[in-house]
Amino acid sequence: MKKSYTRISMAALAVLAASVSVTGCGSSKSSANKDNELYVYNWGEYIDESVISQFEEETGIKVIYDMFETNEEMYPIIEAGAISYDAVCPSDYMIQKMVQNDLLAELNFDNIPNIKEIDPLYLQMASTAFDPENKYAVPYTWGDLGILYNDKRLEELGIDPPTKWSDLWDERLSGELLMQDSIRSAFTIALTKNGYSLNTTNPDEIAIAKNDLIAQKPLVQAYVIDQVRDKMIGGEAAVGVIYSGEMLYIQNEVKELGLDYNLNYVLPEEGTYIFIDCWVVPKNAKHKENAEKWINFLCRPDIAKKNFEYITYSTPNKGAFDLLDADLQNNKALFPDIDNLKNAEVLQYLGDEVDDLYNEAWKEVKAE
Repeated sequence: MKKSYTRISMAALAVLAASVSVTGCGSSKSSANKDNELYVYNWGEYIDESVISQFEEETGIKVIYDMFETNEEMYPIIEAGAISYDAVCPSDYMIQKMVQNDLLAELNFDNIPNIKEIDPLYLQMASTAFDPENKYAVPYTWGDLGILYNDKRLEELGIDPPTKWSDLWDERLSGELLMQDSIRSAFTIALTKNGYSLNTTNPDEIAIAKNDLIAQKPLVQAYVIDQVRDKMIGGEAAVGVIYSGEMLYIQNEVKELGLDYNLNYVLPEEGTYIFIDCWVVPKNAKHKENAEKWINFLCRPDIAKKNFEYITYSTPNKGAFDLLDADLQNNKALFPDIDNLKNAEVLQYLGDEVDDLYNEAWKEVKAE
C-alpha cells in the first residue's frame, strides 16, 4: 500500500510541477473557486471511499480527490502552487520540510473540535519531531517498521526467529531476505543496528551503514516495497522488512488460505522508526475552512474507525480505538505496547545536503 521514500528524477519533478492534473479518482482542476468545494491530495488506497461520499452528503461540500504515491511526488506539486490543494496528507519528515519552507497554513482548531479524539501521545510525538506546538498537522495514521518472518521456513533453515536488525545479516538467509527498496527505511536498519540514530547527519556513520548494506546484498532476494506482503504470504522468502500496517491483511490472509506456516511480526530490539501521517492545509489553499471541516470529520471516532478498517494502518484516534473489537485492540502488531517503542524515532527532514549524502550512499548500495 505504502510507502516509498525514494526520490524521483529532476525531469519527473519538472513534469509533475508543470502538470495541470494528477492521476487520481478526481477530475482535473478548473479555475473556478466555489465555496462548496474541497480539493484533497492523499496517498493511494488511503481512505474508505464511502467516507468521501458521507462527508459530501453531510456537508454539501463537493470533494475533488487526487492521489500521489510518494512524499517526494507530492512535495513539488505543493511547492509549485500551480494546483491549489486544500487538504494534503504527508508524512512526518515531509511535513517538517513543508513547515521550514513556509508552505503550510496554521490550523484554526476552533474548526477542529474533534482534535480532542487524537491521543495526546501522538500529538506529543508530532510536536517533538516535526510540528512544534502542533500548529500545522493533525495525525491520521501511524505505524512502525519491523521484521516479518515465516516460522516454518526458518525452522527448515535452522535459524531462530529474529529479534534484532543484526539478525538480517545471518549468512544462512542467503536468497531468503526481502528488504525495503527505500533509502530511509534501508538506512534505518543499518544505522540502528550499529546504535546510531536513524536521523544521523554524520557522514562517517552513514558510510558505515552503507558498507553494511553492501555486505548484506548477497543475502537479499529482492529490494521491494508493497511486494513484501504478497511474497511472504506466498512462501517465497523466510524474512522480510515490512510496515506494521500490512499485518492485519497478512493475518487475515494466512487464516483464510489455511497456510501451514505462520507469519509473525517483531519489533527489533535495537529500535526502529515510527511514521505519522497527518492532514495539513497548504498556505495557498482556497477553501481552508472546508479543509478544517474535512479534518474534523476524519477525527470523528466512527469515521476514524471506518478508515482504520479499510486502511489497516494504526489509528491515533483514541475514540476510534475504543470502538474496536477487543481482538484488534490487543493485536500487538497493530498496537504495540509503548515500552516496545521506547527506542523508536520519528523520521526527520535532515536538509538537502544530508539528503544528498543518503542518496549517493544508496546509489552505491544498489550499484554493487
